[in-house]
Amino acid sequence: MHKDHSVSDYVVVTPPIDDCVYTSCYCEENVWKLCEHIRTQSQTPLQEVYSVFISNDRKMVPLWKQKSSKEDEPVVWDYHVILVHHSQRSSYVYDLDSTLPFPCPLPLYSQHAFQSDLGLKPAFWRKLRVVPAEAYLRNLASDRSHMRDADGSWRMPPPPYPCIATPEAQMNLDDFISMDPAVGQGRVFSLAEFNQHFTRTS
Repeated sequence: MHKDHSVSDYVVVTPPIDDCVYTSCYCEENVWKLCEHIRTQSQTPLQEVYSVFISNDRKMVPLWKQKSSKEDEPVVWDYHVILVHHSQRSSYVYDLDSTLPFPCPLPLYSQHAFQSDLGLKPAFWRKLRVVPAEAYLRNLASDRSHMRDADGSWRMPPPPYPCIATPEAQMNLDDFISMDPAVGQGRVFSLAEFNQHFTRTS
C-alpha cells in the first residue's frame, strides 16, 4: 500500500468509530459531536479541524462507499457532512456513514467516495462548504424540524441528547447546507478546488 494511504504514523483525533456519538441520518450533529470531542478531549489543535457540508444548488449529490449504498452504486443525498483533519503533513476524512477506513486519507476518500464530477451531469456536481470547527461549534443550531413529516412524526429517530442551539438561533441548518458563498459560515469550494486545497501540505 502506498505510504500516503496508510494511517500507521497518523494519530487519530476521534474515538474509535464504534465509540463515536452517532445517529443515522443526522450527519451534521454527528460531526458536531466529533468536533466537540476534539475540542475537549484531544491534543489536536482545533484550527486543524473542519466540518464539511457536501451539497449543490439542486440538493442532489452522489456519494459512493456509503453504508446505505447497494453494491457499487452511489447514494444521492440532499446533503452530507464529514469532518476533515488538515495538518501540515496530510488530510484525513472522518465519515461515520462510509464503508471506507475511519479515518481515511483524503486522496483515497476522494478517489472512492467522490470519484469525479467529469462523468456526471452538471446537476449532480458536488460543492463543499468548509467551516472551521470552532465556528461550527459556536454557530450551528438545529431544531431537527427538517426530519419531521407534515404530521410532525419523525422520519428517522432523533438523537437522545437535546437539540443543538445557540443564544442567537434555534435553527440555521439551511445556511450550512446552502452552497451560496454569500450565505452562512466558512468557504464554498468546487470538488476540484476542495481536493487541491486540502491535499496541499506545508
